Amino acid sequence: MMNEENLDPTDDERQAGADQPAPEDAAVESTGADEQMADAGAASLHDQTVVSGLYQNYFLDYASYVILERAVPAVEDGLKPVQRRILHALHEMDDGRFNKVANVIGQTMQFHPHGDASIGEALVNIGQKELLFDTQGSWGDVRTGDGAAAPRYIEVRLSKFALDTVYNDKTTEWQLSYDGRKKEPVTLPVKFPLLLAQGVEGIAVGLSTKILPHNFNELIEASIQILKDKPVVLYPDFQTGGLIDVSNYNDGHRGGKVRVRARIEEVDKKTLAIRDVPFGVTTSQLIDSIVKAAELGKIRIKAPSRNVAAVVDNTAKDVEILVHLQPGVSPDVTIDALYAFTDCEVSISPNACVIIGDKPHFVSVLDILRVNTHQTVHLLQRELEIRRGELMERLLYSSLEKIFIENRIYRKIEECETFDAVLATIDKALKPFKKQFYRDIVEDDLIRLTEIKIKRISKFDGFKADELMRRLEQELAETEDNLANITRFAINYYKDLQKKYGKGRERKTEIRAFNTIAANVVAAANQKLYVDREGGFIGYGLKKDEYVSDCSDIDDIIVFRRDGKCLVTKVQEKVFVGKDILYVSVFKKNDERKIYNLVYLDAKSGISMVKRFPVTGVTRDREYDLTMGNPKSKITYFSANDNGEAEVITVNLTAQSSAKLKQFDYDFASVGIKNRSAQGNILTKYPVRKLTLKTGGVSTLGGVDIWYDEHLGRLNRDERGRLLGNFDAKDSILVVYKDGQYELTSFDLTNRYEHGDITVLEKFDPDCVLSAVYYEANQKAWYVKRFKIETTSLDKKFSIIGDAKGSKLLAVTLDQYPRIELVHQVKDRGPVETMMLEPEGFIEIRGWKALGNKLPFARVKDVRLAEPKVVVPSAARAATPAAVPLDEDTASDEKESVQLGLFS
Repeated sequence: MMNEENLDPTDDERQAGADQPAPEDAAVESTGADEQMADAGAASLHDQTVVSGLYQNYFLDYASYVILERAVPAVEDGLKPVQRRILHALHEMDDGRFNKVANVIGQTMQFHPHGDASIGEALVNIGQKELLFDTQGSWGDVRTGDGAAAPRYIEVRLSKFALDTVYNDKTTEWQLSYDGRKKEPVTLPVKFPLLLAQGVEGIAVGLSTKILPHNFNELIEASIQILKDKPVVLYPDFQTGGLIDVSNYNDGHRGGKVRVRARIEEVDKKTLAIRDVPFGVTTSQLIDSIVKAAELGKIRIKAPSRNVAAVVDNTAKDVEILVHLQPGVSPDVTIDALYAFTDCEVSISPNACVIIGDKPHFVSVLDILRVNTHQTVHLLQRELEIRRGELMERLLYSSLEKIFIENRIYRKIEECETFDAVLATIDKALKPFKKQFYRDIVEDDLIRLTEIKIKRISKFDGFKADELMRRLEQELAETEDNLANITRFAINYYKDLQKKYGKGRERKTEIRAFNTIAANVVAAANQKLYVDREGGFIGYGLKKDEYVSDCSDIDDIIVFRRDGKCLVTKVQEKVFVGKDILYVSVFKKNDERKIYNLVYLDAKSGISMVKRFPVTGVTRDREYDLTMGNPKSKITYFSANDNGEAEVITVNLTAQSSAKLKQFDYDFASVGIKNRSAQGNILTKYPVRKLTLKTGGVSTLGGVDIWYDEHLGRLNRDERGRLLGNFDAKDSILVVYKDGQYELTSFDLTNRYEHGDITVLEKFDPDCVLSAVYYEANQKAWYVKRFKIETTSLDKKFSIIGDAKGSKLLAVTLDQYPRIELVHQVKDRGPVETMMLEPEGFIEIRGWKALGNKLPFARVKDVRLAEPKVVVPSAARAATPAAVPLDEDTASDEKESVQLGLFS
């Protein structure tokens, strides 16, 4: 801080200032005393320091202090100073028993020059990460946001992992504490990438740091890969679980980003269950964000009643938040809406800033891991070198002791009168043996020999001494070998760490690729759109005018006017879009299947033109002319078709026209679909009296090609993933789940599929035959069945294996000629055999509820789907000049299949 004596004037200066005459008096009179005073004042000004410079220096000092001593961790041990001091204090207190956190805080205050609150908060933060501390009592919950109990009620001690990897007084560099009374470590000799395992967040002056936590086992495996000079990939892992998209992680560099989602399950068509929370979000924050989104109309949840809340928090050991939906609301769309409008999905931007060489550096996660890995190797090498020195000293002393006793040198010193004479005698007696030692024998070694007790000399056993020396030599040789192969030793060290502490630390956050959710697609229709066609207004506030449709308050609206103009504008309470409105609807960007059919009259030529076009992308609030652009042109017929339908219209010409045929039909299917700016085709050159719809048309676009992206678990039309086929409006998708249920779904792109739970997902063919092998728990037997899907209900699950608890589906296929490999035992404790089952040859097609054919085995150990059998049709077989004989394996398989059919 700035010294107040430098800022405040002294008493003499104040008095001098009070006694000074006014400026005009000083101009009139000038005495010798005044000249002396002026000289003194000039000298005083010369000694002053510029205040602005002081402030600049003080701010830089403060900024440096905050960065280095409070907010940013050191790369060597991954700890901020307060965390390091807590660990040091705990190590000093460690006796294997738990300590009151209040006592630990008090012990830490000997090293940390700040209040107990900051120490307690940092201590709880470390304890909640469940790595360095063993804890007792209520330490809070990062998922719910519950705080820890008061420090006097909770206890802590160092974990075995911390004791093994964080401390070693022999390799620690020490410094004086802030008051000079104690010694504290500059950094702790941590032999593990602790910074990446725990993560860190801190805000300093002018910079911040945010390093996300990573998985314990993956860090160890990555360190081993670095030591083997192999490429490494590392992604975050959170205690709170959930899903993470790491496509933009960018190795943790500044500017990267990860998206984290809660896991949401569909309990039934009216209820969703949130099973975890994103990192950094608590259950209460998540519920508040859901309620707020519902109040804004973004999602549609059940209105709370006196007995049942719309959002229920059942979190205990595991997170469970139930969201009750309004009747008729799509669960799949609501899940997307929860990700789009609530804290069920959050975006986290990492910013890896660490202290390297007393300066902050922005680095990547792999840079930090490499530094930590090489530091671990260096610390292990230092420990081995220290151990080698200790072993060599023990060997030297053991050798000296053996020579001293076996050669009875102790008898030669009995007659020495002075201690110097004793040392000289021992030194002289050892002279013939000195060449065998690795260093010179010094006075301390001789003194140590004189301290050997008579009792030890009398009980000395040369064989035991030789055995001890052999063990020391063996350990020394092993240490030398480890030093010579330090990389191998470090790899084994990491493997040992993983073996001891890696169990139960498996990845909790599932890595997935997320789809981009269009907010306007999943937003609930919380408004009603109205139109005043003559006045030219649209909006959700015109409740006395014509109702158009439901919409959300973030939708765009497309408008067509009779004057041939088209525009897209954002929905508002009331907005003017131009008089004489023909058509208004919610606008879906890039919708290539919605086709507009229109006829317009060109005012300049008098010709009626016909055109078909989509509107896929436009600039908002910009008018587009759909005619030739001539003034007073107008639209005389208009239709909007969601699936590219082409209707037939009747054209009536005026009675005065010179045309011979004054009424004719026109089919829009004869017009090609072009860009909205195209002029179109000539309908007629004669004046038109009336255009009327004769018959509705069918789609001219054909079906829709649908792909399934297994990574996202979503359908798409962007050619991502596996092509399911071409779908018409009546088509559906067959999904068979691993739990033995099947379901027919629509091909709506908002559908969600958990790919890990699915065994079959294909376009549904009513004639397809499914072959399944399953275990029936009630019968305690294995069955094979062939059946067709007989149900037509969409979004309803049916079980093909029965409802008995313990029943399980082993394999299912849609192949026409399936081949199923069975690993089985005919009798209990009998030999394990393998056979190929071809159910198409001998099992009848029955209903999906039928049991099927019982397999004559005591136990089926494994079921695998083999390549389906290739069968040549009989007509093609007859046309083949020479029949191809079956190989022995195929013949054997067919024989086994027939025999199996006889058993059933």
